[in-house]
Amino acid sequence: MKTKIKLYYTALLLLVLSACKVSKDITIPPDAAPLAYRNATSTDTATVATVQWKDYFINKSLQVLIDSAMMNNFDIELAIKNIEAGRLVLRQSKLGNLPEVNLHAVGSFTRPSDNSLNGLSLGKFLGKSYIEDYSASAVISWEADIWGKIKNHKARSLAAYLQTGEALKAVQTSLIASIAKGYYNLLMLDAQVEIAKKNLLLIDSTLEIIKLQFTAGQVTALAVQQATEQRWAAAQLIPQLEQEITIQENALSILAGLPPAAIKRNDELNNIVFTDKISAGIPTSLLQNRPDVRARELALNIANANTGIAKANMYPTLSITAAGGINAFKTSNWFNIPASLFGAIAGGITQPLFQRKQLKTQYELAKIDRDKTVIEFRQSVLNAVGEVADALVQVEKLKEQESIAATRVSTLQDAISNANLLFRNGMANYLEVILAQRNVLQVELQLAMLKKEQLTARVELYRALGGGWK
Repeated sequence: MKTKIKLYYTALLLLVLSACKVSKDITIPPDAAPLAYRNATSTDTATVATVQWKDYFINKSLQVLIDSAMMNNFDIELAIKNIEAGRLVLRQSKLGNLPEVNLHAVGSFTRPSDNSLNGLSLGKFLGKSYIEDYSASAVISWEADIWGKIKNHKARSLAAYLQTGEALKAVQTSLIASIAKGYYNLLMLDAQVEIAKKNLLLIDSTLEIIKLQFTAGQVTALAVQQATEQRWAAAQLIPQLEQEITIQENALSILAGLPPAAIKRNDELNNIVFTDKISAGIPTSLLQNRPDVRARELALNIANANTGIAKANMYPTLSITAAGGINAFKTSNWFNIPASLFGAIAGGITQPLFQRKQLKTQYELAKIDRDKTVIEFRQSVLNAVGEVADALVQVEKLKEQESIAATRVSTLQDAISNANLLFRNGMANYLEVILAQRNVLQVELQLAMLKKEQLTARVELYRALGGGWK
């Protein structure tokens, strides 16, 4: 009866001690994110980050590219393998409270010196000069999780596993943004090729007129040379743009996990539209939507667990070991049961006393690493807020620049018409026509670039808010 009472109190003591936490966890700073983005006009909590990418990018050709990347991209495949590895580690950590069981089978033969004490004793008591020993046993060892060491190991493995999931989301978000930006760049290059070809035809018509005037003696050879130089400069632009198109197509193919090839596209730059309503939400939503921010938050969970483990290493460890099996000095008696059966059980408490301050130093280093993790979390949130603020101002200001550039193109196109009309009637010289054509070419190319940059800004805003992985 007394033995049962002792066992009851021992179990109760272990249960109480196991509930103790030797290290207090640190939570994420509540003031890490500001209340609103810079120059934000709305405090609506809704955000485009919650919109699925197929609803945000509605162009069919672009959707085909993104779908291919989701299935074939190598970064995606590597991230999935990391998730599988993390899942295995997590499953293993969940078994931390179970005892370890090992099977031992040993056979030994010892022949001591005849002049040794053991040799003389063997000859006297056993009548032989050697000793045989054969044993087979199962050894069970178990450590009580008094200070939450095993619990912290589980928490660390869980956070690390969840980090692999956030890493996959980050790869997906970045990949979708990269493909969308590359696709819009491809459409811009297509538009610029068409602009260059159209302007080349216009320059050719002007050059023919100047050549006729030269034949008639109305202009000098210098006029023909300058117009011809402008013609070749415009012509050179076309293969340059076609080269960039091929390189961009190759890059998109690789992102999609395909060999370099032509990219099918049924869209034109001017036909790509986004809704004018931009819902960025509030900065605190980044903590749920940005995979990199979530990964930093999980890193704090890992740092808390490491601190708890380092602290628990400084406290007593209670371990219980049991062994049982068969043992005999002769092989003929090895399996003589029950005579060859044996069993043993032992329990002990180990308290580190002097480890040259290794345990204390490890604990202090763990606390420093945890503090660094908090700083890195704050930094990741601030960087994310800055990226969103940058994307918001880019969307707004690029729209204004595009409107101004469109007005400039319209004005310069009227100027070309007037210059050509005046030139044909002898009221303007060839330099005015060449200058007008050069100006309109540059501004039309710039307008196409601004349209692309505005689309890119929309993509960057979507990425910065954490969209694309849902």
